[in-house]
Amino acid sequence: MDKTLTRRQFLKSAAAATAGAAAMNVLGPAAALAEEKGPSPAPWAGGAANLRMVTEDLVYLGADDRRLALFENIYPIPRGVSYNSYLLLDEKTVLFDTVDKGAASEFFANLSQALAGRKLDYFVVNHMEPDHAAGIGEVLSRYPEAQLICSKTAVPMIQQFFGIDVSARGRAVAEMDSLSTGKHELVFVMAPMVHWPEVMFTYEAAEGILFSADAFGTFGGFTGNLFSDQLDYKALYLDETRRYYANIVGKYGPQVLAALKRVEGLPISLLCPLHGPVLRGGDIPLLLEKYARWAAYRPEKPGVVLAYASMYGNTEAAVQQLAGLLSQKGIQDLRIYDVSKTHCSFIIARAFQYSHLVLASPTYNMQLYQGMETLVDDMARLNLQNRGAAVMGNGSWAPAAHTLLQEKLAAMKNMDLVARPLVIRSALGPEQKGELEDMAEALAASVREGAAAILG
Repeated sequence: MDKTLTRRQFLKSAAAATAGAAAMNVLGPAAALAEEKGPSPAPWAGGAANLRMVTEDLVYLGADDRRLALFENIYPIPRGVSYNSYLLLDEKTVLFDTVDKGAASEFFANLSQALAGRKLDYFVVNHMEPDHAAGIGEVLSRYPEAQLICSKTAVPMIQQFFGIDVSARGRAVAEMDSLSTGKHELVFVMAPMVHWPEVMFTYEAAEGILFSADAFGTFGGFTGNLFSDQLDYKALYLDETRRYYANIVGKYGPQVLAALKRVEGLPISLLCPLHGPVLRGGDIPLLLEKYARWAAYRPEKPGVVLAYASMYGNTEAAVQQLAGLLSQKGIQDLRIYDVSKTHCSFIIARAFQYSHLVLASPTYNMQLYQGMETLVDDMARLNLQNRGAAVMGNGSWAPAAHTLLQEKLAAMKNMDLVARPLVIRSALGPEQKGELEDMAEALAASVREGAAAILG
C-alpha cells in the first residue's frame, strides 16, 4: 500500500489526474465519454459471452442471470439481474469483486481469458454479500500470488465465509488508503451500511472511475449494451433502480448520505456498480441526485399511491371511487395496487417515488389483512417517512383496520394524516359520499401544497 491521503490531497490530486488524463487524450474529450461505441475492443474480446472493454485498461467480466426468479429469495426479478466484476490491466493487474455462485463458471472463464496468461496481482473486495463474493475462495486458490484487499470490517466476514486469514493473503485498508498499479491510482473510500457494514468504494483517480459496490445498482439483466448512455436508461432501468434502492438499501438513508458526502467533489467519468449498466454521461448526475433524494426520504413527484386489500371487492370499489375523485380534482399521477396481487417491493418503490399514500384494508380476525400488514410493516422497516397519508378501514361488525393503520403510520417518522379516516361497514354507502369527497379534497389540497417544494 503506497500511502494514506488526506481528503484535501485526494480531491486535489484526483481532479488534477483526471484533467491531465483528458488533456493527454487518455480519457479523450468529454464527448468521447458519452459516445456510443465505447473503447476499442481488445484483440481477444468476443471469445466469452460477457467479456467487454470498459476503458482501454478496464475489462468487464460479469454475467447475467435471467433464470433466477427471486433476488435474495424475496424480490421478483422478471428481467433477471447482472453480477458485475471488473479487471484492471496495468503494470499490476487488479480484480474487483466476483459474482454469484450460479455464474461462477462463466466468470472464471472470463477472468482467465482477460488475464491471457498474466498473473493476478491484487484482488479488491468492495462488498462481501455472496452474490458478489462467492468466488473469493476460488480466486485465491487459482491465483496464489494475488493479494487480497478489503475493508477492516470485511476481515471477520471473509474468515466466517471462507476460513481465510486476510493477514496471510493481503491487507485490510482504511479510509483514503491508496494503491498505485502503474498509471492508475486506486483510493479506498469506506461506505459502511450501504448496505452492509464492510462496504467500501474504490476510486480510480487517473480516469475518474468509481467502483461503487451495490450503490447505484439495479435489478434487470443487460439488454446487450454495457453503458447506460447506449440505451434509454430511464425507460429500461430507472424504475428497477428505484425498486432496488428502496428495498435493498432504503433503510440506510443516513449512511447513504454520508457515503455521498465522501465522494462529493470527485470527478467521476464512470460509475461501475455491482449490478446493472456502467453509468456514464448524464446518467451519473441523474443517479447521484436520485440517491440524495431517496436517502433523505424526499419524494420525487407529487402524486398518490393507493394500495388496498379487498376480499370481496367492496374496499377496492371505495378506492376506485376515491381515485376518480382525485382525478377530477386535477391530481394526474395516481398509482393503484392490490396488495394481494402485487409484490410489496413494487409498491414500496412507488411510495419512495410519490408524495402521498392511501392505505385501505378490511379488518381480518381483528387485525389488518395480511398483505396490507406486510406492506406497512415493510415500509416501517425501510424507514419510509415524510409522506402525506390517508386511510380507509372496512369491517362488517367490528371495524378495526382504520385504527390499526393509523397506529402503524403514527409509529413512522413524519407520516402526516391529511384526511380523516374513512370507516366502511361492509360496503361504502350513499350516505358516505360526503366523507369520500372530503378525503379526496384534503388529499388533493395536500398534493398541490407540496408540489412546488418537490418540483422546485
